[in-house]
Amino acid sequence: MIPLQLTGFTLTNALGCGIDVTRQALLNNHSGLRRYDFDDAALPMFIGRVKEIDTLTFPSAYQDYACRNHYLAYLALQQDHFMEKIAKLKKQYSSQRIGLFLGTSTSGILETELVYRNYLSKGKDIPATYHYATTHDNFALAQFVSDYCDLDGPVFVVSTACSSSAKVFADASRFIQSGFCDAAIVGGVDSLCYTTLYGFSALELISPFPCQPADKNRRGISIGEAAGFAILEKKESISLKSGQINLLGYGESSDAYHMATPDPTGKGMAKAMQLALQRASCSKDMIDYVNLHGTATKSNDLAEDKALLSVLGKQVPCSSTKGWTGHTLGAAGITEILISAILLQEQWIPKSLHTEVVDPAIEGYIILQSYYKKMDKVMSNSFGFGGNNCSVILGLDV
Repeated sequence: MIPLQLTGFTLTNALGCGIDVTRQALLNNHSGLRRYDFDDAALPMFIGRVKEIDTLTFPSAYQDYACRNHYLAYLALQQDHFMEKIAKLKKQYSSQRIGLFLGTSTSGILETELVYRNYLSKGKDIPATYHYATTHDNFALAQFVSDYCDLDGPVFVVSTACSSSAKVFADASRFIQSGFCDAAIVGGVDSLCYTTLYGFSALELISPFPCQPADKNRRGISIGEAAGFAILEKKESISLKSGQINLLGYGESSDAYHMATPDPTGKGMAKAMQLALQRASCSKDMIDYVNLHGTATKSNDLAEDKALLSVLGKQVPCSSTKGWTGHTLGAAGITEILISAILLQEQWIPKSLHTEVVDPAIEGYIILQSYYKKMDKVMSNSFGFGGNNCSVILGLDV
């Protein structure tokens, strides 16, 4: 495929608002996970909550969109001069030639949950202030961002569980290279809600401690929330500079092994990684680091390890960054792809935070101490429920 350049990006998560906050947390091994404090329940878990949402004032013109998910999207759009970059993008290409491709898993379901909790369960009518179509509906996210950013090009939302906001990179690439748009804004937003917090707890997939990916004593995931956006442009449309981040390749697969459990052989995951290498015209030896999906569940970590060994072997350094942000579900793809971009900029390989002793059943090269290393290409994996798998390769212009 023809590489695309990431000419701007922004990320907000439990570490704070903006790329620099995440960058410093990575370099200083500082986690954003905290004891459960989302409501009055004392659930035995750690979460990655974006506390800045609690004091956010939403523009009055967009009150029909008001929900936690859109608050989070709005907060992220204010960081890293991203709205200024969108304005320049529209001036260069026109708003009709810019695509918008976003991923989410739960969207604004929290608003519906609150309606059931506060009204329907008490025999009251649904309040007039509740708007399903502009909050809970999956497309509401893209509708809000498109409206707020005044975009008129192709727009849609991907919802494939935890691979949602990785797959948008693939969709944007196809749209640009097919001529449907000249540039694209990709991203993903997922916010905390009761469906995931109580649902994963009921599935016994939640750790009572900060998650420990690949650790022999791991107990499960720590749920987080995040919003991230990136701009993709054709390289020939912009002035090239050394040190710029490029989208080199992507790979997608759908193994449909089980609704909630990955194929233990890792075949579907491996297929996504292989396709990403092919599209990027890379050999396995050219990948300097892998940002694992690394959820800290027994089944996911073992399946991903098998996939990694079959495609890249035992020598490539890899780690999970979910110890910093938690598992941000539908926003995991964009979160970890942008973290991978930061790591390329910093030439920094992070340890798998909170991992102390690697599970003996895992044979991959799990990093337990962060270090600097010259890197040109990195892979980021995002694997979702239902076997929806996506791998993305980023590289530096040097």
